Amino acid sequence: MGEIFTHRLRVRYSECDQQGVVFNGHYLFFYDVALTEMWRELIADPGRMVQDGYDLVVAEARIRFREGARFDEVLEVRMPVAHVGVTSLVVRPQFRVGERLLADGEVRHVFVDPAAGGKREMPAPVRSALESLRVP
Repeated sequence: MGEIFTHRLRVRYSECDQQGVVFNGHYLFFYDVALTEMWRELIADPGRMVQDGYDLVVAEARIRFREGARFDEVLEVRMPVAHVGVTSLVVRPQFRVGERLLADGEVRHVFVDPAAGGKREMPAPVRSALESLRVP
């Protein structure tokens, strides 16, 4: 089991709603940014996926909101990998500002063949990298 990948970003004014907190829809965008950076750091340039014969799509996403992040706060998106299957991946993101847990959830991805359509088995090098991040 490896260390949990964490991506940090600063909340921009345009991401906040009239109540002065991050609009809830942005949390999945923040998750996508963190997943892209995790992929870049641990596996390969995300743009290579299709060239390498696979892609990753979201099959299911759930976010539980506890408290809102505010403008100019540094938001940490922790990316614990909960499951590495034959064709699927489950990440349980945690959104924090300092010690405050703002939101958490679960996102299930499925590996697909972009040319033929439909599910495909996760490539072995990807599986190896993701397994090293899996948490119990």
